[in-house]
Amino acid sequence: MPLLLNRHRFLRHVTALSMALLAAPFAALAAPATGEPVWFGVSGPVTGQNAQYGAQWKAGFDLALEHINAQGGIHGRPLAYNFEDSQSDPRQSVAIAQKLVNDKRVLIELGDFSSPASMAASPIYQRAGLVQLGFTNSHPDFTKGGDYIWSPSISQADAQPLLAELAVKTLGFKRIAVLYLNTDWGRTSKDVLVKAAQERGAQVAIAEGYQPDEKDFRSTLVRVRDANPDGLVLISYYPDGALIAGQVRSVGLKQPIAAVGSVYSPKFIELGGAAVNGIYTNTAFYPDEPRAEVQDFVKSFRAKYGKEPDAFNAYAYDAVVYAAAALRQAGPSADRKAVRDAFYKIKDVPSVIFGKASFDAQTRRIIGVKSVNLVVKDGRWAQLDERAALAASK
Repeated sequence: MPLLLNRHRFLRHVTALSMALLAAPFAALAAPATGEPVWFGVSGPVTGQNAQYGAQWKAGFDLALEHINAQGGIHGRPLAYNFEDSQSDPRQSVAIAQKLVNDKRVLIELGDFSSPASMAASPIYQRAGLVQLGFTNSHPDFTKGGDYIWSPSISQADAQPLLAELAVKTLGFKRIAVLYLNTDWGRTSKDVLVKAAQERGAQVAIAEGYQPDEKDFRSTLVRVRDANPDGLVLISYYPDGALIAGQVRSVGLKQPIAAVGSVYSPKFIELGGAAVNGIYTNTAFYPDEPRAEVQDFVKSFRAKYGKEPDAFNAYAYDAVVYAAAALRQAGPSADRKAVRDAFYKIKDVPSVIFGKASFDAQTRRIIGVKSVNLVVKDGRWAQLDERAALAASK
């Protein structure tokens, strides 16, 4: 009997040992990251009129790091970031770029928020050989700054035709008034939009630029009213877009308004209140999309922050995932050049926005364009019923 018992104990021990050995590789893969961090730098707005975008970025960054570091980080080391406040001002983004390229720990940089701020700093990153991942930089010329300049953002060359499609084909605008931020990004976006609207059979009744620090738009809006458009298109960020929406009705303009996707922020509704109800936009991310990638992200974000994510949370989350994929591809002892080279190699990176993301080697942008049309309805963003909108426009 003792011999039989010992045999049973021996078999149990062997079985347990075998299971442990089988599980060991998987446990190792899931072991939390430890040791000296792998660093990326961030240049973006923490204060100033675009500060909300920086706050949205940070929420996305932190959730991504939580997931990445729980799964072993970068070759066992935790991924971490240093967020420098540029206020999205080109003068400050240049100074930050110099600081980040001089910090040899930093292997990749994310940002800045606006294309003008990022493009002002691009020559510094290019000369120093540090990848600048401008994940909200949609200016068509952004990635032309060199082989260290990359972007997962949809170029305005692709985004503005989608906005034109929404305005002309879905909402039925035939005579359009365009109000645009008078920066390089705004002017370039306006030019692409105007061409795309005209190609779809619309006329541009008036196009008016405004300065980034402008607060009173009434004289401009009077000129817009007198041009007698049947719809307005805003090429704005959320602070100026909300201000314009608050003044539109005061000059007698009652036409519907469509806006570029950069207004898609909870802050736009908070600042604009009832004045932004009925404003249309389109975006690459919407939390009610049924795709598994979207719903998994929404569930995690809601669990961490107690609210739904928006597009800029998703852009930031994805940007860290792309950076992590390149850092892993570059290897445990990667330098900055190896990280640049890795961006040419990574394929089908898991992405909330795109499902699977790959970069085009020539343009250094994500392959593929997608868009969801939205409207502000009863103080919240809702997916647009396009059939109803088209029927109402006729």
